[in-house]
Amino acid sequence: MYYKGWYHFFYQYNPKGAVWGNIVWAHSVSRDLINWVALEPALRPSIPGDRYGCWSGSATVLPDGGGPVIMYTGVDHPDINYQVQNVAYPKNVSDPLLREWVKPSHNPVIVPEGGINATQFRDPTTAWRGPGPEQWRLLVGSAAGSSPRGVAYVYRSRDFRRWRRVRRPLHSAATGMWECPDFYPVSKGGAPRAGLETSVPPGPRVKHVLKNSLDLRRYDYYTVGTYHPRAERYVPDDPAGDEHRLRYDYGNFYASKTFYDPAKRRRILWGWANESDSAADDVAKGWAGIQAIPRTVWLDPSGKQLLQWPIEEVEALREKSVTLKNRLIKAGHHVEVTGIQTAQADVEVSFEVSPAALAGAETLDPALAYDAEKLCGVKRADVRGGVGPFGLWVLASANRKERTAVFFRVFKPAAGSDKPVVLMCTDPTKSSLNPNLYRPTFAGFVDTDISNGKISLRSLVRVAVQQVFFFVQQLRRVYDVFILSAVSARYFFFLLQIDRSVVESFGAGGKTCILSRVYPSLAIGKDARLYVFNNGRAHVKVSRLTAWEMKKPVMNGA
Repeated sequence: MYYKGWYHFFYQYNPKGAVWGNIVWAHSVSRDLINWVALEPALRPSIPGDRYGCWSGSATVLPDGGGPVIMYTGVDHPDINYQVQNVAYPKNVSDPLLREWVKPSHNPVIVPEGGINATQFRDPTTAWRGPGPEQWRLLVGSAAGSSPRGVAYVYRSRDFRRWRRVRRPLHSAATGMWECPDFYPVSKGGAPRAGLETSVPPGPRVKHVLKNSLDLRRYDYYTVGTYHPRAERYVPDDPAGDEHRLRYDYGNFYASKTFYDPAKRRRILWGWANESDSAADDVAKGWAGIQAIPRTVWLDPSGKQLLQWPIEEVEALREKSVTLKNRLIKAGHHVEVTGIQTAQADVEVSFEVSPAALAGAETLDPALAYDAEKLCGVKRADVRGGVGPFGLWVLASANRKERTAVFFRVFKPAAGSDKPVVLMCTDPTKSSLNPNLYRPTFAGFVDTDISNGKISLRSLVRVAVQQVFFFVQQLRRVYDVFILSAVSARYFFFLLQIDRSVVESFGAGGKTCILSRVYPSLAIGKDARLYVFNNGRAHVKVSRLTAWEMKKPVMNGA
């Protein structure tokens, strides 16, 4: 949240080691979302309602100088995982750093009554104001039924002390438990990248987003729809939206949360990525789990989906740069980008593909037409295609035995469509010589029309977050590299950011996003290299490539 000139970030943290358990709410603050200072934990288990952990929740900044209030899940019984919702307030609302928090004696304020499964009842959202005397509303995620449906229960309150559950849930779907729900308005046809305060009501130019983290699949899904505040119902615009859900990110990205930033009138999204190496590795390095780059999120002009982009403050880390122009990448060839350290760099590259080349795109297997991840697993970076795969090898070793591929691949239109299909994929299968790693391919389809030879695609790939990777005991040193990809007229334009354990990419101006964890053993620091590659049968031209080295931010005061 943003309060009195400071950004506040609360996160689940184990002060006793890089393993799960002993969870408290750690607390860091920043002026710019880039450089962070750690404070004392905000919440520790201290009352019956959180005796066995202070788990996920949200903050709400009250109007008219009322200060912030935190709602969070606590566990009050060790054997049955009985989950309740608690409230906490700042001890001193005039303290901009909010260094001390108080839990009133009337906790817990919400308990799982009325047939709710007490072991699946958690993660209250930021509250918003609505009509009626019980003006405050929030959601709590849950599951209902023997074949559990994900459920978002609505609770109302006058004062954050007494809460009453609305009889019907805001929305539900046959997906299993809904964790970490989020619900917020977005502007339809407003200024680009503009955000709305959480309590803005629905209207002709306002839609709402309902996001849930699916406990069974470990991905974050969302729908865009209409909120009916008096009935307390949410209806997705796409009737099939619950079955064919959109995702914030098609990679390793979970338990996300947005907040409204009044300083720049934008909505910012935070997401979490766990580790893909072993628990023993976590203990050895002293930390586990990272945050993705904070993203600005807004509604696409089509109104069908969200767009996401790294916050603009990241560009303040740019330093030395290098530029290439009009380099032809022939079929089966690659070019190394030299002149800067590419273990921490910000790279923009535009690829040009001719309409004639697009005519040679390969046919899409109908069995894979709706499963981008499986398609990427079959059509990996080393599998020759018609148009693509082409893109970037990041965190590559000198002999290229280690490399992580971020690429595009174009297919002929699927049955019943006249629009070519664009696949965006991250392939980490050759990212490390270490055999004991989880290295799945991640992919998403890019909703862009290139049938006329004009391609507009923008992609950010990131190999570890340059923000707050200060989870668990030790602070993390961060190395960033960005690759932005934006294609206008038949141009692919990339922006890539690289650090040494994450590749984070954004395609089509933020329509398709992928975060992947990688752990190279050779391509580290000065030994990390960056290449442009083309494994398609059609030539691809790099119209322009600009790369910047990235300086290190202050990480929790380190």
